[in-house]
Amino acid sequence: MVNPPHEALHRIFQHDPMLFSRLSRQLGIRLPTPVEAVLLPTDLTETKPVERRVDTLLKLDSAAKGSLLLAIESQGKKDPDKHASWAYYAAYLWTKYRLPTALLVVCQDRATAEWAGREVACGPPDMPTLVIRPTVVGPHNMPVITDPVRARGDLALATLATLTHAGDPGIGDILKALSTALRDLPEDVADPLIEFTAQGLSKRPAQEIWRNLVATDLAFYKSYLSEELRDEGRAEGRAQAGADAILLVLEQRGLDVPDDVRDRVTSCTDPETLRGWLARAVTASSAEDVFADE
Repeated sequence: MVNPPHEALHRIFQHDPMLFSRLSRQLGIRLPTPVEAVLLPTDLTETKPVERRVDTLLKLDSAAKGSLLLAIESQGKKDPDKHASWAYYAAYLWTKYRLPTALLVVCQDRATAEWAGREVACGPPDMPTLVIRPTVVGPHNMPVITDPVRARGDLALATLATLTHAGDPGIGDILKALSTALRDLPEDVADPLIEFTAQGLSKRPAQEIWRNLVATDLAFYKSYLSEELRDEGRAEGRAQAGADAILLVLEQRGLDVPDDVRDRVTSCTDPETLRGWLARAVTASSAEDVFADE
């Protein structure tokens, strides 16, 4: 099943098809500047019961050297079958469009990026009929952007850089720079990037940081996703406040609060349950009595 980070890492190129032209300079790749970038169908299915789809496919047209195809794949982990799939994509696209074809793989961790960038040849050593050597984007070669001014200079590139550094210890500063850069921008500009960032951070600790920033720095945005992130942040905030209140009452009454009680209280996210525990904490003879009749 496709997960949110997978979608965000390649869909940002659909949102801004000219992004790769700017990204190529960041990577030190010398390509002519395209005059147009065209999104092409991503369905690479043959007329047989085997379906293959590349994540994003662009045709980059330049005045100087014509057109080239760019297949973009987001890769979350090592997959022994992927290099063969990528070889198929390249061969199929070259055959179908008769255009130079390049492969860009976007990763969020160094180990996957190193694996993805390996050169793999199809054929015996003396006859490498088809050689796959993807260009890889990841935390090893993307900038760490903590300056809001720099982030605002190219918001799509800054968002992509942020997603590749999702596991960076300094992700808080990176996300703060991005949220600051997105302030006061039109919703049609900011909302897609807010969404890509939320998707790309899914199931990572940094997602909580982004929720809080959306709820504060970007509170004026009214999109469905922005409201959803803020609602989640508010609900978690209310649960935390309720848990803190219960523990404070128990401590102020001089009751010993064992670790298992503290863990149960702080892990609860149901407001009604917390309200009931708080009422009991006022008169309970021990911390464990907060959970009486449960």
